[in-house]
Amino acid sequence: MSKNFGKYIVEFIGTFFLVLVIGCSATLSSTSFINAIAIGFTLMVMVYAGGHISGGHYNPAVSLSATIRKALPVKQLMPYMIAQFAGGIIAAICVNYFADGPSIPSLTGYYLPLMILAEFLFTFALCYVVLFTATDEQTQGNSYFGLAIGSTVTAGACAVGGTICMGAFNPVVALCATIMSSCCIKIAIITILANLAGGLAAALVYRIIKEQT
Repeated sequence: MSKNFGKYIVEFIGTFFLVLVIGCSATLSSTSFINAIAIGFTLMVMVYAGGHISGGHYNPAVSLSATIRKALPVKQLMPYMIAQFAGGIIAAICVNYFADGPSIPSLTGYYLPLMILAEFLFTFALCYVVLFTATDEQTQGNSYFGLAIGSTVTAGACAVGGTICMGAFNPVVALCATIMSSCCIKIAIITILANLAGGLAAALVYRIIKEQT
């Protein structure tokens, strides 16, 4: 397998979450200022997480510019674009799923399939950013990992928190929500399982990317 495959995964993931947050913000929220913050934060954290691996383009126009600038080899331009478009298309499908499915915008209940997917995806994003900004040897000693991690939670909360899911992205938060009577135990248990699955998936993807770069 190509040693550049990890770069393409990073471009896929970064573009996926950028389009996902753009789509969720546009369809699930009516506050333009909050939407702008969520979108900007998403791009920022994905650049922090993947910039040292792929350059953090997440945009075919940026990849084309980088190729003309000779910062990206010509032979990698098409794979970059394919990864970016694939990530965007799959994100758009997820957004349509979130928007078309029934949801219960309250603290006590959510439509389970949407809730599970949202908690899984944004916990994955959080763990992905943690692994690449706070544990990776290539970013060791950086001063931005706290900003990147906190901004990931902010973006996720703005995109799906309170509408599709509680926006926990953390099993401790999910458990404590029951103590504070913010959700029922059933929702908390399912959220915890989705969070743990997201963390596991992020670790597996991290290992694959590191092995292929």
